[in-house]
This record gives sequence, C-alpha cells and structure tokens, in this order.
Amino acid sequence: MRRLFQFRGGLHLNAHKKNATLKPVVPAHLPKRLVLPLQQHIGKPAKPVVAVGDTVLKGQLIAEASDTVSSPVHASSSGVVTAITAQLIPHTSGLSAPCIVIETDGHETWRPRKKQVYDDHQHTPAQLREKIRQAGIVGMGGAGFPSHIKLNPSGKAVDTLILNGAECEPYITCDEMLLQERAQEVIAGLRIMRDALNAKRCIIGVEDNKPEAFLALQQQVRTTNVDFIDVIQVPTVYPTGGEKQLIQVLTGLEVPSGGLPLDVGIVCHNVGTAYAVYRAIELDEPLISRYVTIAGSVAHARNLDVLIGTPVMDLIEECGGTPETLSRVIMGGPMMGIALHSTHVPVVKTTNCILVNARADNTPQPSRGAFALPCIRCGACAEACPIDLLPQQLYWYSRAKDFDKVQDFHLFDCIECGCCDYVCPSQIPLVHYFRYAKTEIWALEQEKKQANIARERHDFREFRQEREKREKQERHKRKRAALKKDTGGSDADKTLDAKKAAIEAAMARVRAKREADTVAPKNMDNLTEQQQQLVNEADARRARSAADISKETRA
Repeated sequence: MRRLFQFRGGLHLNAHKKNATLKPVVPAHLPKRLVLPLQQHIGKPAKPVVAVGDTVLKGQLIAEASDTVSSPVHASSSGVVTAITAQLIPHTSGLSAPCIVIETDGHETWRPRKKQVYDDHQHTPAQLREKIRQAGIVGMGGAGFPSHIKLNPSGKAVDTLILNGAECEPYITCDEMLLQERAQEVIAGLRIMRDALNAKRCIIGVEDNKPEAFLALQQQVRTTNVDFIDVIQVPTVYPTGGEKQLIQVLTGLEVPSGGLPLDVGIVCHNVGTAYAVYRAIELDEPLISRYVTIAGSVAHARNLDVLIGTPVMDLIEECGGTPETLSRVIMGGPMMGIALHSTHVPVVKTTNCILVNARADNTPQPSRGAFALPCIRCGACAEACPIDLLPQQLYWYSRAKDFDKVQDFHLFDCIECGCCDYVCPSQIPLVHYFRYAKTEIWALEQEKKQANIARERHDFREFRQEREKREKQERHKRKRAALKKDTGGSDADKTLDAKKAAIEAAMARVRAKREADTVAPKNMDNLTEQQQQLVNEADARRARSAADISKETRA
C-alpha cells in the first residue's frame, strides 16, 4: 500500500455518474457537416493548408501548426471543404473564430496509414515527440496544451509520470469508460510517453468511486508484467482531478506558486492523452475523435466516441434530447464548464462532456436569486479553497480593480474550480470576479508590452538617425580631405577666397552703378509737369536700387 496525502479544502459532491456508464461506448452518428476550429489548443491557431472545394480524406492534415506552441488540425472524416470562415465556437464569449467546414461524403475514407507495433528501440524521444506533434495531440483533460511540449523535459530530470484518471467533476464519465474499455491501449500510450520523458516511474491515479476502471488497469498492468507502473486509488474529493491536487495526494509534493510540476520532477497527463498517443504511434492516426459524456436532461445519458467537429446538437438529439426542451447547455462539468450560447457549436479536442439542463444540487444552487447579497465574511470560501487562498480578499480587490493588490494574494494560483462559489451563502459569483481580474491584468500587461515595443522602436529610430547623421558627416569630411589632396591648399583658404571674390564683384557693380548715376542728364529743359513727374519717379527708383545694393554689400 502506498501512503496517500491530502490537500486542504475541497468538496464532497453528488456524483451523478451511474446513468452514463450503463451502456458501452459506441461511435456517434456521422454528421453531415463538420466544423473544425483552427484553434483547439493553447497557443497560436493553426494555418490552413487546404482550399474551398478540396476533397479531403479522413485523417488528412488540413491546417498546420503556425508556431512552436501550436497544434495541427486534421480532417475528422472524408468529404469536401465547403468553407474556411468564421463560425461560432465553444467559448464563454460566444464569439466566432476561423474554422474549416467539411461536408462529409459518408464513406469515411482514410488517408494511407502505416501501422506498426511500438518498439522502444526504434524511436528516440525526439522522434516520439515529433510524431505526437504531427498527430495534433493536446491535453485532453481540458487545458488543451500541446502534448509534445509537455513531453519535452528540456534537460530536467523527470522522476514520475502521472496519468490523471481522477475524474472528479459530477456527471463526467468519459475517462472512466475509457479506462474500463481501453485499459490496454492506455497502458501502451503510457509506456510511450514514459520513453519520451525518460521517467523513472509511472503512477495512474483513479478515484475510489471507479472500481471497474481500477480493476481493469490493475489487470492490464499485471498482464504487461512491468514494475514501473502503479495504479492507485485516491479519495473522491472535488477537485482531486486538478493537476496540483492529484500530485499532492499521490506524492506529498506541492508544486510551488507560479511553478510547474516539472519543477518538482513530475509530469502529469490525462488518460485520454495517453490513449491518443497510442493511436498516433501504433495506428498512425491523428487526434480526430474522443470519448464524450452526454448527460443531464436527456433520455439516454451515455458516452459516445465523437468525431472532432461534430455539432453539439447532433449529440443531444442522438441521446434523446430535443431543441424545444433545452434551457441551458454546458460544455464540461457543472463546476468548471462553460455555458454555451448556441448548440450549433462543434465538439473540440478538449470537450469531455455535454451537460444538458443540469439543475442538480451540485451546480450553483437553483434557488439562488438573480442578484448577489452582501458578503457576510463567514470565511466558508477560504475553508473550501483547495489552493489555500483567501477568496474573500481576492473578491474585494477584484471588485475594486486594485490589480496590484489582488496579485499580492496570488490570484493566478486560483484554478477556478468553483468551490468558493458553491459554498458562498451570499450567492456571490466569486470565480467570475477572479476571471475578470485575470483578464484585465493580462490586457494591461499586453498594453505595457506594446508600449515597451513602441518605446524601443522610437529609441532605435533616434539612434539610427543620429548614426546616419554621423556617417554623413564622416563622408563629407572624407570628401573634403580628398579634394584638398587633389587641388592643394586648405579648405578654409578656398572658402575665404571665394567670399572675397564675391565681395569684390558686388563692389564693382556698385561703382559701375554710381558712375552711371553721375552722368548729367540731357534735354531736361522746358519739361512739362507730367514729364517732370516721370523723371522724379525714375530718380526715386534709382535711389532705392542704390540703397538695396549697399545693403547687399554690407551683408
């Protein structure tokens, strides 16, 4: 028996899992239309490599990774690309994002595949990571971080690889059914991931309310006859499925604030990710489908093997739900899921559950009113927080927009599990305030980053202009030196001689003008008044001209 540890806080919630586990998992119906968002992961969106009108095969690459932190997208079924445009996506904002739309042909024709039995002597860790990257595998527990990056220890030693099978949120059972039905494939994927990390040991954590999954894993570990894999049951306490909480329960190690599990020699992945890794390496299949739980107010709650890009409404109707009876649909669990603005959004790589009309007692209390009440400072939120934060203080500073102070209370350590929301007697949406504060801080940081970039560009522009000015002066200096060498004499002497010559020329013009003015006028007798006036005007013009020449000479 391995000793288990505890994290503080947490909640005991009604599971509501039995109904969805009564039937085996079957493939969902093939939809007529697949909508594949270019960003189903953390990082930059993928870049399309197909055009409208192209015929694609199942598993074919349709969008390539655009950066290191990015992931490619593959066609979930064969068909024709009918659009590459903005479509509604599953996001709290309810906004649209670029997607590739495929009209399926119903044939499910695969691209050529090269199947092989995995041999650890045939692949280096770098080759395994590259195959996983090309398969478009991301974290399937909900975060969506590209798995090939998480499988790269960057020179750090990895002591333990943990597979997270602690599906702690109510209603969600897709991981439980995966472990019951695909334990062999999950173990095979775990061994591949261990080789990519060079980890010393592996632990699979499963909550103690999943006995069938636990027994299936134990049986498979005994069959494979390996001594570096342990299957351990952990207490059913929400949020044991959180990465940091599961690490603490299994190892007693606490991930430092602002740090990563790798900082304590641990890497944690979801069991669904391990299954996807197995299919990528041995079956040459990219991530184009996943297990999804459809539960809540539907006639037949169950788990389906769903193609990525399938509209949510198709799954609800397949399980007996009708559009007329829908009042709310959540993607994910009742604690951390997001309410969908439309049922026409597609299933993505991180979709683990579709929760329909969930009004059970483990969701925010249905008896709550439309408005929050004043905080009574009872401290229940702090007692329930599994991160040992002070939600009340975070709430006050978030509400006051004191973003410097809220970070002093470790806002970014909050995993948004909703425990504080659930126990708050004043019905304050605490997590909403925390998300708002995080978003504002990220926006301010982005503005600061852009301002720094603008300042650096301005400074560099001034530096460049000053450098060009100096270079121009140096060029002129070299030219003057070369001219001096060719013609002799100094530049100063030449300049002085030129000025003297100009002065002499101006003075000569003045003298000539004066001599012209001293010539005695002729035929000036017996002038009429009009003629005399014209003569006077001519004399005035000459006087003004002489004055102008005098000024020019003095200048």
